Amino acid sequence: MKAISYSGFGDESVLEYGERPDPKVGPDTVLVKVRAAAVNPVDRATREGKLDSVLDTVFPVIPGWDVSGVVVQPGVAVAEFAVGDEVIGYVREDFLSRGTFAEYVAAPVRTLARKPLRLSFEEAAGLPLAGLTAYQVLHRTLRVQEGDTVLVHAAAGGVGSLAVQLARHAGCRVIGTASERNHDHLRTLGAEPVAYGDGLADRLRALAPDGIDAAFDTVGGEALRVSAETLAPAGRLASVADPEVFSYGGRYAFVRPDADDLAHLAELAEQGIVTVHVDRVFPLAETAAAQRLNAAGRTRGKIVVTVDWDPA
Repeated sequence: MKAISYSGFGDESVLEYGERPDPKVGPDTVLVKVRAAAVNPVDRATREGKLDSVLDTVFPVIPGWDVSGVVVQPGVAVAEFAVGDEVIGYVREDFLSRGTFAEYVAAPVRTLARKPLRLSFEEAAGLPLAGLTAYQVLHRTLRVQEGDTVLVHAAAGGVGSLAVQLARHAGCRVIGTASERNHDHLRTLGAEPVAYGDGLADRLRALAPDGIDAAFDTVGGEALRVSAETLAPAGRLASVADPEVFSYGGRYAFVRPDADDLAHLAELAEQGIVTVHVDRVFPLAETAAAQRLNAAGRTRGKIVVTVDWDPA
């Protein structure tokens, strides 16, 4: 099969497009013909070796954890999916080797759910990792409640935009940081936009004089510090970007595959409660360019890589 892979840690230049062996289909896995795979900041972190202390690496590595596609072969122990089923997945295992930037991926059943018919394959590929991150942080880590004032950083990005929609669905008031060019977009999602930069703490206090009930940091650094400063007395703080959150009494969160959570997100997407905005689409061979654009950090929604499709 055609795939993107790398044989050593480094920048985008280590990514190679070429032939890799077709994946084996284990008893509890499903062979998925990939239609689209979303790019995430963690792809850069793994490629640069920043997760080497927690994930074993088996080179060459095919990167990518997000996928949408079609089942072409279920494992012998799999009863949940059949040939032809359209699926989405957050295909993360406990080691780095066989990812989703390829024509095929062998995905453990625990990482998959049925694709929402309402979404295109490109949109659906952007839902799993970002959606699960937003859902699990909001409901498991921050435990948001109806009536809470929730602060979401980088609210126009992949995780942030889904967090805004999920928090609004939970009955929360949402304040979202974003560049001014994305403020109208945030308003359409139901958030009150606020600009980055000097004076952010003052702007947040003006919007929420009683403090923020739950702050969702996806940026780290100064954004994390300002979040901690503007919390209500009983406010909660979580970050997916900066372990320094512990020093502010908050919690660090790392998303985990969960088929039930993913199925719930798919149902919300099917109902039109959450949507996925696709900013740019690249062919598989141009994955390096897609990752480079994602690393620039100015994306609205998701960057997606697509794989040529032959229905035969």
